[in-house]
Amino acid sequence: MQFGPVTLDDAEGAILAHSLRRGPVSFKKGRRLSADDIVALRDLGVASVVAATLGPDDIGEDEAASRVAAAVAGPNVTVAAAFTGRVNLFATERGLLCLDPARVDAINLLDESVTIATLPDFAPVEPGQMLATIKIIPFAAPASCVEQAERVAAGGGTGSPPLRVAAFRPLSVGLIQTRLPGVKDSVLDKTVAVTRERVEALGGTLIAETRCDHDEAALTDGIRSMPPADLLLIAGASAITDRRDVLPAAIERAGGVVEHFGMPVDPGNLLLLARIDAMPVLGLPGCARSPKLNGFDWVLQRVAAGVPPTRADVMRMGVGGLLAEIPSRPLPRSGDVPEAPRAPRVTALVLAAGRSSRMGATNKLLAEVDGTPLLARAVDAALASQAANVIVVTGHQGERVAAALSGKPVTFVHNPDFAEGLSRSLRAGLAAVPSESDAVVVCLGDMPRVASGIIDRLIAAYSPAEGRAVCIPTAHGKQGNPVLWDRAFFAEMAALTGDSGAKRLIGRHADRVCEVPVDDAGILYDVDTPELLAQFRAPPDPSSAE
Repeated sequence: MQFGPVTLDDAEGAILAHSLRRGPVSFKKGRRLSADDIVALRDLGVASVVAATLGPDDIGEDEAASRVAAAVAGPNVTVAAAFTGRVNLFATERGLLCLDPARVDAINLLDESVTIATLPDFAPVEPGQMLATIKIIPFAAPASCVEQAERVAAGGGTGSPPLRVAAFRPLSVGLIQTRLPGVKDSVLDKTVAVTRERVEALGGTLIAETRCDHDEAALTDGIRSMPPADLLLIAGASAITDRRDVLPAAIERAGGVVEHFGMPVDPGNLLLLARIDAMPVLGLPGCARSPKLNGFDWVLQRVAAGVPPTRADVMRMGVGGLLAEIPSRPLPRSGDVPEAPRAPRVTALVLAAGRSSRMGATNKLLAEVDGTPLLARAVDAALASQAANVIVVTGHQGERVAAALSGKPVTFVHNPDFAEGLSRSLRAGLAAVPSESDAVVVCLGDMPRVASGIIDRLIAAYSPAEGRAVCIPTAHGKQGNPVLWDRAFFAEMAALTGDSGAKRLIGRHADRVCEVPVDDAGILYDVDTPELLAQFRAPPDPSSAE
């Protein structure tokens, strides 16, 4: 192809490179100049134009794009008409886009004139959704390049086209849930509902659901008693931690084979891939109880589309496998630009409004230990943590309490109704939490032994997408303070009354609670009485050291 200025004597059949407007003539870029066009230009005094002239070895842009598109399009893909060197490919069925990335790359590497842009491999698609576009960059492509692209797309004459849609099939699915003592039926019922929605969204049916003890023998019996299905899902009461754990052991005992444990997708790391005869079996990660996108969705989509992943396929899912979303915010709608995952923004809320009634005349929060008020120790720990900001709720002797924290970068909120109990201080503090905060960690001003590292550990554990929306530290099997709460609970917390705080909500939302073990009894220690204050002030007894 030749490109550049062309005299009108040689311009017939050439392709106009730039739009031309002069007098009554308005020719757009890409127009193939006819004999009448040449006459019109001469009448206007035009002597030459910038144009592309195709040679015998060139194929025009529309024909070239159409040929490449026809070569790469496989089943359930429709090819649109060419226009200005572009051909778009669309899905005709609901399913997964299946690509051969190596062949797509090979075509793009042939020559700068031929390009293919696609959605990601295994992207879920709807009928009518654009899958790819073929664009010829200049006004023509070399015939040799187009022919080579056709050969690559054909896979040397033996392969299928490199771009197809694998339609979702109407899967029959069975679900087994194991349970431990204390697990509420409501938690298991919620898992059934979420799983049914996932399966039905792909055109399948949840044909059976059963529950058994979280025990290898009980689960083995449960597997063997399930009716025939295209896919078996097993949701354990406790996360799978090893190939020899309850779920994989029961699958093997029932005659199955564990193909792979774990996946480089987050959320979804603890997925188990197995098989009993020809039936795929999936041991579900904890995040599968949430309707939000996780690695289980990727595997379920593959199975539903008839392209179940192999062990190697799962191990290759790491690139693009960081699916963790912004806490407390919905996934992007179709067409939105997804926001990159970020660290959660957590507000530390220090409650310091109480009357210290058990301390007599002394305000325990202002009692000094080695020259530092008790409250200041709790606030300093919050400030040293990864919390984005610190709010201190004052009430009883509010001015004195605020003065004791003078110079510290905290926000003060006064609770005039402090006498009505802890719940009123909690309500006042929550009202002041910035709108951009995803969660709040509620700290008590009379717990001077809670270190900043405890707060950081709660923040690290926090992940609503994986069901960890309420994070409670535990020591020696006992739950302590502070407690981290996702924003989704703020309304319920603000509606509480009395002096017991938000812990009464924990049983109501057991399925979203995460206990965070810490090697620090400071989470259980508060200074409520003169005796405890004296104990805290006393120097450590050397004889008690191990």
